[in-house]
Amino acid sequence: MSGHSKWNNIKRKKEKTDGQKAKVFTKLAREIAVAIKEGGSADPSSNSRLKDCIAKAKAANVPNDNIDRVIKKASGEGNADNYEALQYEGYGPSGIAVIVETLTDNRNRTAGEMRHYFDKYGGNLGQTGCVSFMFNKKGVLVIEAEGLDEDQVMEDALEAGASDFAADEDVFEITTEPDDFSGVRDDLEAKGYSFVSAEVEMVPDVYSKIDDPELCIKMDKLLDMLEDNDDVQNVWHNWERPEE
Repeated sequence: MSGHSKWNNIKRKKEKTDGQKAKVFTKLAREIAVAIKEGGSADPSSNSRLKDCIAKAKAANVPNDNIDRVIKKASGEGNADNYEALQYEGYGPSGIAVIVETLTDNRNRTAGEMRHYFDKYGGNLGQTGCVSFMFNKKGVLVIEAEGLDEDQVMEDALEAGASDFAADEDVFEITTEPDDFSGVRDDLEAKGYSFVSAEVEMVPDVYSKIDDPELCIKMDKLLDMLEDNDDVQNVWHNWERPEE
């Protein structure tokens, strides 16, 4: 599974997401607002970034009414004016590589909070580029395997333009080049597939394990703190997290 996103990590993120819907809506609303501002349109057919945000929201089970309301609000009030995208890189316990993507209206506050989290849980915030070279940007589409034929899904995915396909536990993971992500997702949706997760991710080249249970707990807490922060949109890492 080297070069693939780990379903174990996606599953943890999704379970956390399902339990914190209000916070998820807030984060996605901010992302949609920025997509509308930067794309110059509230029409997903002419704004590919907004289209990707909507697909991500749907995969997170955000109701269509909520999505429409957010788009209307974002296009009417210009509430993305003060947000800027900042990326932080660092190391968690045992040298686990971590990338944190944020949208913030106060870079000093966000930087201070990021540094505090890393320091508190046995890691350290690094310089830009210190770990990102270990990751590649890829489109990742995850489909529940139940009731589906693996060969058929693989054939459909590769015909749609996917670069790779893997079966991982009870899901199929389809990987694309970033520029091909939207087209592959649209083609598979047209064939009736729905997604557990659908977004462009930072996928590590190699995963690392933590042998010390105490450090596993610290790493888990670090991820919790980062993901709970309102300014944080995405957290990527190369920890091969144990099942328990």
